[in-house]
Formats: sequence, C-alpha cells, structure tokens
Amino acid sequence: MTAPLTDYSRLCIHTMTTKPWSLRESVDGYTKAGVPGVTVWRQHLDPGGPAEAAKILQGSGLRVVSLCRGGFFPAETATGRQANIEDNMRAIDEAAMIGAPLVVLVCGAIPKFSLEESRKQITEGIAAVLPHAEAAGVRLAIEPLHPMYADDRSAVNTLEQANDMAATLASPWVGVTVDVYHLWWDPHLEREIRRAGKNIFSFHVCDWRTPTRDLLNDRGLMGEGCIKIRQIRGWVEATGYEGPIEVEIFSSEFWSGDQTELVDRIKGAYLTHC
Repeated sequence: MTAPLTDYSRLCIHTMTTKPWSLRESVDGYTKAGVPGVTVWRQHLDPGGPAEAAKILQGSGLRVVSLCRGGFFPAETATGRQANIEDNMRAIDEAAMIGAPLVVLVCGAIPKFSLEESRKQITEGIAAVLPHAEAAGVRLAIEPLHPMYADDRSAVNTLEQANDMAATLASPWVGVTVDVYHLWWDPHLEREIRRAGKNIFSFHVCDWRTPTRDLLNDRGLMGEGCIKIRQIRGWVEATGYEGPIEVEIFSSEFWSGDQTELVDRIKGAYLTHC
C-alpha cells in the first residue's frame, strides 16, 4: 500500500494548469503558495521570450522541472518534417536558457498516415534532434497520449510503444513520461512502468472525469475521477523514481475561475489523493 504524501517537497505545477496567468503571475502565485516546482509551457515564454523568462525564473527560487512541449514530428512533406525538427531544436535551446533539464515530447501524428508511418517519422525526428539535446544538456521524454488523440496529436499511445521507441534510440538522453491521465486504462501499465525503470524522466497527475465533457479541456483535479493515482505512483516509485509529481490539468472550467483558489485546491488534492 503506497503511503500518502505528507509534504509539498515534490509538488510541481504546470503553467498550463493556471493558463490564464502569465509566467510572472504563475511564478508569484506558486511561490506564495509554497509550491516548489514549475513546468513551463512554451506559450508562457511569451511575450518576453526565453531570455526574459529565464530572469523571472532564476530569481524565484522555483525548481524548473521541464519545458512543455516539443514533438509533433510527422509531416506530409520533407520540408515540413525538417521544419518540425528545427522547431524541436529551438525548444531544446529554450529549455537550456530557462534552466529546464527536460523537454517533454508530445509526438504528433498525421491522420492520412498509418500509425506505423507516424511512429517511424517520430523516431527519426527524435534521432535527428538527439545530438543537439545532448550538447545542450537537455533530456527528452517521450509522452504517450491516450488513444483518443491517436489521429493528430500523438501516434504514441501506450507506455509500451514509448518504451520500444526509447529502446530503439538507445540513449541516456531519451526516456519516457508517465502521465496517469493518458495511461490509467492500460492493462499492461504496471509491467511497462517496471520495464521503463530509470528511463522514467517525469510523472504527471490529474484525474479522469465521468462523463468527460471535452476530449481535451476537461481534466479533473486529483480525486474527482476514477484514476487510482496513488497506486500508479507506487508503481513508479518502485522503479526508484523520486522526482517531482507534476500537476497538469487542462480544464476550461478551472481556467474560468480564480487561479489562486485553484492552486490551494491543488495542494489539498495532492496530499489527499496522490
């Protein structure tokens, strides 16, 4: 039985969770609430860009856990694929500038392609940016997405597929992200978490609402749904993972409310349900 969390030392919040806040507002809100970690979404680097974001973050005392997101490698043309590779190199540079040791990859898919073709282009794309990532000292985490996104957001839909891809690339700079929202349903999840082992670079939490009112923007606060979050955390920690527990919630409902109140609710749900 996995023991409850007793403090906030591993808590990290994604800036997308408090989407209405700017990066500076997020940093101020998290630090005031005693949240020690932040994962920055690329759109929150604007309007000042990564250099200004780095200044905001470096003076905050927050641990910068990762940058979201890279990926979306597949394209219908060679020119498009090259443009995607170059965008991922920019993401790696941005991560290095803000002090993020990791870029999370939402890998992409093209509806007119077979899933196998999309996965082939994803593997080739990661291989193409890998030397750049290594030179920058930034790791890459392949994040499998729920199969409902297999048409155009990610052809990597199970942890087994992500593990296979990481094994093919065979680099200490490439690992996986375990996100309970995307993987809770998988009957092979415990096995594949064990297989991933030290290749688990990040761990994301939220909950699955029933009914789900929107396929993208209706995630629940931990404890509002059916995911056995604490059990999955136990499986992840059995591999030796002791890193941040990242709260990543896409929710039109929460974005329309008071973000300071949301952060307080996250803290309560984190201790109670994670």
